[in-house]
Amino acid sequence: MQIDKTSLSGVLILTPKRFQDARGFFSECWNHESLAKQGLDLDFVQDNQSLSHTVGTIRGLHYQAPPHAQDKLVRCGRGALLDVAVDIRKGSPTYGDWVGVELSAENGKQLLIPKGFLHGFVTLEPDTEVLYKCTNYYNPQADGAIRFDDPAIGINWGIAPEQALLSEKDAMAPLMQDFDSPFTFEEIS
Repeated sequence: MQIDKTSLSGVLILTPKRFQDARGFFSECWNHESLAKQGLDLDFVQDNQSLSHTVGTIRGLHYQAPPHAQDKLVRCGRGALLDVAVDIRKGSPTYGDWVGVELSAENGKQLLIPKGFLHGFVTLEPDTEVLYKCTNYYNPQADGAIRFDDPAIGINWGIAPEQALLSEKDAMAPLMQDFDSPFTFEEIS
């Protein structure tokens, strides 16, 4: 497994090795034992799957508040997406900064998004399937969202905001300026 850092501390790109032959490929997407030896000792308890039919579908920016916060490992099963993480840890030197990584069925990359980050994505191809693991169970009372097009964050989704296909929840999400983050930054020494 290749592990690459991003500009946001803790947000990592994991690229599993693919074993290819005439039939296609085999890939081990997660191995708790080997990744724990590399410092990624996460206990995933829930797997989620979403399918978006239309290019320009945006899901996010979402979070689960403590004590129900989740680390997520996101990958693409079909199609392609721009996966985005935004730092919302109070006191973080990168608070409000974002990183986006293209995940596709073809490139096999995965994005690890720790607790304390917003998560969202935009679909780049029709019928894009997103698969992700979580370290905590979904809790509707802990569910929160921030506007995908918040100018204070300034994410380049690659589409005009009026072209985005959104849920009602995401369309009504508040701006960062109206958000009191439940996460705090802890310096790792």
